[in-house]
Amino acid sequence: MINRVLIRIKVVQMLYNFMLTRNVKSLTMAREELQQSFDKSYELYNYLLKLIIDITDLQDRYLDDAKHKYLPSHEDLNPNPKFVDNQLAEILRNNEQLQHYISEHKLTWRDNELFLKLMLNKIQDSSIYNEYMENGASDLESDCHLWRQIFRQIIIDDDDLLEELENQSVYWSCDDLDFMSQFVIKTIRKIGDGEDFPIMPQFKDEEDSKFGDQLFTAAVEQEELNSATIDRFIDTRHWDSDRIALIDRVILLVALAEVRNFEKIPTTVTLNEYIEIAKTFSTPSSPAFVNGVLHAAIKDMKNNGSLMKP
Repeated sequence: MINRVLIRIKVVQMLYNFMLTRNVKSLTMAREELQQSFDKSYELYNYLLKLIIDITDLQDRYLDDAKHKYLPSHEDLNPNPKFVDNQLAEILRNNEQLQHYISEHKLTWRDNELFLKLMLNKIQDSSIYNEYMENGASDLESDCHLWRQIFRQIIIDDDDLLEELENQSVYWSCDDLDFMSQFVIKTIRKIGDGEDFPIMPQFKDEEDSKFGDQLFTAAVEQEELNSATIDRFIDTRHWDSDRIALIDRVILLVALAEVRNFEKIPTTVTLNEYIEIAKTFSTPSSPAFVNGVLHAAIKDMKNNGSLMKP
């Protein structure tokens, strides 16, 4: 569920932070912080599923309040219940695994009803909501389709939601919101297709669960070796090794640690993944720089026999 793309991003971020704070932070502390960031990402996945329930419940309370006000209108007394009756929210509400996690981690959006109301208003102002409400009786497939569209068009890129999450945890960023929203969408699709509803595991398997810690530890322990490799293969005609951005060096340190220590990962995969990270987190020239250094270093290791994998 937390895939290797996000793991690599978090390892790069943690190594960057560690290199800035190593005088006050031990390797053990950094590894524990990295694991906590993985745990918080998984918490966000469950928290976003809970958001579906709490937004639905808020609308249900509003409809009920409208019926009981002093002079209710005909619309107040006869609201369209389609949104509050959607089957997806009911399935999530009754899922024991999700509810156990929510209870154990005390996850709720109800403490901030103003924010919930803001999100509900954005949903109700959208064309996807209005088309859904006007389209007759609902079924599980259409209910799930609505919420997939809400996540794609409203939630993933919502600045207010991102600000709310960042205020709640230093570990929640736009990357976490993007990745976890995509996994929520996959979960909703499976429910809509009539599959059993298992909450996705934190990691795909045991190998992935260890990957982040192993990669981070290798990057720290092999920093001197890999820094020398980076400096050796910098093309000084185009780049000044003393002026390389720290984030670019960190990306290369993690990438080289992956090349040296994970035999099952092809070098082409490593190249592509860290070039993409450079595109997202560094300067416009960084992808070319990362590609050039990594390509030269991998070619040399293969030629001298120190690297045997493809």
